[in-house]
Amino acid sequence: MYCLVQRPHKAYPSELAQFHSEDYVEFLHRIRPDTQNSFRTELARFNLGEDCPVFENLFEFCQIYAGGTIDAARRLNNQLCDVAINWAGGLHHAKKCEASGFCYINDLVLGILELLKHHARVLYIDIDVHHGDGVEEAFYFTDRVMTVSFHKFGDLFFPGTGDVKEIGEKEGKFYAINVPLKDGIDDTSFTRLFKTIISKVIEIYQPSSIVLQCGADSLAGDRLGCFNLSIDGHAECVKFVKKFNLPLLVTGGGGYTKENVARCWTVETGVLLDTELPNKIPENEYLEYFAPDYSLKIPSRLIENFNSKSYLSTIKVQVMENLRHIQHAPSVQMQEVPPDFYIPDFDEDEQNPDERMDQHTQDKQIQRDDEYYNGDNDNDHPAGS
Repeated sequence: MYCLVQRPHKAYPSELAQFHSEDYVEFLHRIRPDTQNSFRTELARFNLGEDCPVFENLFEFCQIYAGGTIDAARRLNNQLCDVAINWAGGLHHAKKCEASGFCYINDLVLGILELLKHHARVLYIDIDVHHGDGVEEAFYFTDRVMTVSFHKFGDLFFPGTGDVKEIGEKEGKFYAINVPLKDGIDDTSFTRLFKTIISKVIEIYQPSSIVLQCGADSLAGDRLGCFNLSIDGHAECVKFVKKFNLPLLVTGGGGYTKENVARCWTVETGVLLDTELPNKIPENEYLEYFAPDYSLKIPSRLIENFNSKSYLSTIKVQVMENLRHIQHAPSVQMQEVPPDFYIPDFDEDEQNPDERMDQHTQDKQIQRDDEYYNGDNDNDHPAGS
């Protein structure tokens, strides 16, 4: 297996509006730090502020990470890859008309909507320490997407949803699976429960593609998390899902101890490529962040696991009981596959070459030496040839 790194397109406003309301997308497009005081009513309406601050180039940030997940889904749809990764994605809290928990655009929902063009059933799995509420809410009334979230629940922990009793409604009843956990869950407890539930879900639901959100705030020692997973334990879930050999879209998510986030997603990239990486981090410009041992793996910690065997058994029984209500995998009527969404880019020839560009715009035009381009940016041919 090999890895191809591609630069995603920046999602167009009309692409973002495939899920989000047009007025919300338009507001994200025009709000800036220097103008936000003039839009206090709208800021409150769209929940921007405390956990979702307005910052410079916010909309472009959303376009880039959402474009990455949309492009990943399209590559899977067109059978250009078996696994597609967007570590910048996974912002699972964003709602149709508002931001939440530092999530502005829900790239996961947009990616799933893209997959549904070609796949009858999509399975969404979330191992972030926080409940995947935005994705669950988006598909709460349909059986074409099953959402499965393993997360901390209780003690007023954000976002406050994700009880095992939340199972979906109408056509989506029993297609939302929630696995609420307590502080301190370790590798053994988590992976055993994860494998048992996911095996049964795939057996019954028979998805044709999977989206896996790999939030790294479920690792031991995370600044905001309260679980006790090692990187090996977290990565074991990724390895297990990959073994089903279904088209797989993998994203990042939360993670607030940045050096451990980098460690985790590096190891999991290796897992997805069937590559065992050495534990010693090689020389690089960020090596100081990984002092003093400069190792790739982090162990779990000696903290109490508040998830007793009886509690986990009770949760497992409730989840299995809910799954028993699904008699067979839901079917979908054959219909014409809608085309990939496309809007032509701007015409560079129409730009005024004498117009001054700010520093941010100039930075965006810097190209990597190892990427391939046509025309003036082509690095493969000497000048004049």
